[in-house]
Amino acid sequence: MKYMQKSRCVERDALKNVLREMEILTTLEHPFLVNLWFSFQDEEDLFMVSDLLLGGDLRYHLGQDVKFGENSIKLFACEIGSALEYLQSEHIVHRDIKPENILLDEEGHAHITDFNIAATLHGKKLASSLSGTKPYIAPEVYLCSLGECAGYSYPVDWWSLGVTLYEVMSRCRPYDIHSGTTPREVRSMVMNSTSSTAIPPKCSEQLSVLFQRLLCINPDERITTVKKLKSIPCISRYNFGMILEKQIRPPFTPPKDRLNCDPTFELEEMIVEPNPLHRKPRRLAKQRSLRTSMTIEDTETSRQLQHFKCYNREKELERREMERKEHDWEQELIKAMNASTIPAIVPAMVTDRDGGGELLTVPMMTTERRRSSCKLNISPVSIQTRLFSAQADTGS
Repeated sequence: MKYMQKSRCVERDALKNVLREMEILTTLEHPFLVNLWFSFQDEEDLFMVSDLLLGGDLRYHLGQDVKFGENSIKLFACEIGSALEYLQSEHIVHRDIKPENILLDEEGHAHITDFNIAATLHGKKLASSLSGTKPYIAPEVYLCSLGECAGYSYPVDWWSLGVTLYEVMSRCRPYDIHSGTTPREVRSMVMNSTSSTAIPPKCSEQLSVLFQRLLCINPDERITTVKKLKSIPCISRYNFGMILEKQIRPPFTPPKDRLNCDPTFELEEMIVEPNPLHRKPRRLAKQRSLRTSMTIEDTETSRQLQHFKCYNREKELERREMERKEHDWEQELIKAMNASTIPAIVPAMVTDRDGGGELLTVPMMTTERRRSSCKLNISPVSIQTRLFSAQADTGS
């Protein structure tokens, strides 16, 4: 569970980003994302409850000197790449792919988290702000900040993936970029590099092709889809259907006998945090008894939170299942009505057997059938009305 203090968000002008992150997460669902399950609020905080992943993030495991082999790198590329393609289909650019934002589950599968600076791009819209963590930001983002590029789009996330995989494999990054490095220094560093693309040391020839396609300076030549990813020889052998079902066992499995995170963060929350979560019930009870009117700060916070909506994935899944059943029922009924038939009655000429020679016209039933033109107009509303009326009849 992640919680954010409302007053701090307002002070740092970050409330809009938090609400946008929640809004984005309510629309997403993928095996390799950290999916949101619930969001709610109280007087002090906003809460987000997401998938429980106990494997730790890649930054923690790098700090523990875990050695990730080439097979791990390939599987990470497939799993994170499939998530990036899904985000692109939902018009989302993440903009902050890095080891800290890749969480592992208990089996070692990778999941993308932290959509705080994600952006929504519809149509041919481009992003233009200098957003992200500098060592992982794509070259076109820096060029955009220098006015040398009109904007950037989804390929920036694939560059960040390349830098992340490079670091996970070699313990260093392809370019010596830090928080204090200016965009002009980055441009000079990347554009004047002695090699066209950065390849990790001790990297096999097969895997080097993957890095060449991810760390391509020109975004138009960069890998940006699973189809392009599968064109890499060392990736082509993977069955992406099995990958999405998590049927391919990761080479690295996080240890289950200890926490896969730094416990000092939890201790800081309890010791250093002025308003720790475990003291909230008593604190809120006291505040409610003393509060008689809203302050200006409360009013501003309430104004910004007027569009906040609680989210419950369980109820959302129930709603989707009900809609699916109603749709299936409607289609079955329509199909049944379309298939319903009536016998066709046609006149037939029969000779009088008594020798009178007169011909009688007798209606005959033919084997030829025709469809009824009668169709039902069924909607979910009408179905629900019938269900409610049926329940009422049963109760009476």
